[in-house]
Amino acid sequence: MIEITVPYEVNGRSYAGRIVCDDDAAERAYPVLFMQPDWYGVWPETIEQARTLAAGRYVVFLADMFGTDYGPENKDFDGLLQGMLAVHKDLDFTLKCGSLAYETMLQKAIAQGLVTADAKKFAVGYCAGGGFLMEQTRAGAEFDAVTILHITNPAPVVPGTPCKMTGRALIIHGDKDPVTSQEMLNGMQAELDGAGVEWQTVWFSGAVHSFCVPSANFPGAQYDEKLCRRSYRMMHAFFAETE
Repeated sequence: MIEITVPYEVNGRSYAGRIVCDDDAAERAYPVLFMQPDWYGVWPETIEQARTLAAGRYVVFLADMFGTDYGPENKDFDGLLQGMLAVHKDLDFTLKCGSLAYETMLQKAIAQGLVTADAKKFAVGYCAGGGFLMEQTRAGAEFDAVTILHITNPAPVVPGTPCKMTGRALIIHGDKDPVTSQEMLNGMQAELDGAGVEWQTVWFSGAVHSFCVPSANFPGAQYDEKLCRRSYRMMHAFFAETE
């Protein structure tokens, strides 16, 4: 596969996203898939997720929201939580870094001939990355469709923020998720209704948080290979039917 590290800088700190796609992506005219990973950021597990998603389907843009010096392998649960909250609570940074990650990788991919400017633009967010992606779409980031997997922090960090989402939305969630309750998802769905967004939510019975994160194995969060494969099939079909 082709893997290209794409550096960018936000507020004097270094970040590095990654473009991941098949070797023949330039000939296949794949759509873009902007990927907001979970609180691990860009590291071996999320890069492997990007490879899985890219294979035969997309040119994946893996966003770095935490910085090249983040070092998730050296962080315990509390360290990862604090790293995620530092991004989540700073809306200006979330929007600035997310937008710069996407635009910088898009321009690099176009310059490399991997995608065209008029390619379909999709996005996927995992856990906290789903929350970051929601903030980007609320602010008007233009994606044809988005998929949000076991979202963390679905409500706006700034209450009353207008929702400017324009694309379609697929939300996939576990009905036993202790991180994001059904009530919280109901609020997000009402927000999408108010913005005139076409959405659908899939609930997996008995599933908790992080079922698409291979390393998840702590109370309330558990990887489930079967549900992850099912989620990806649903996502691919959802994107494929987007006109």
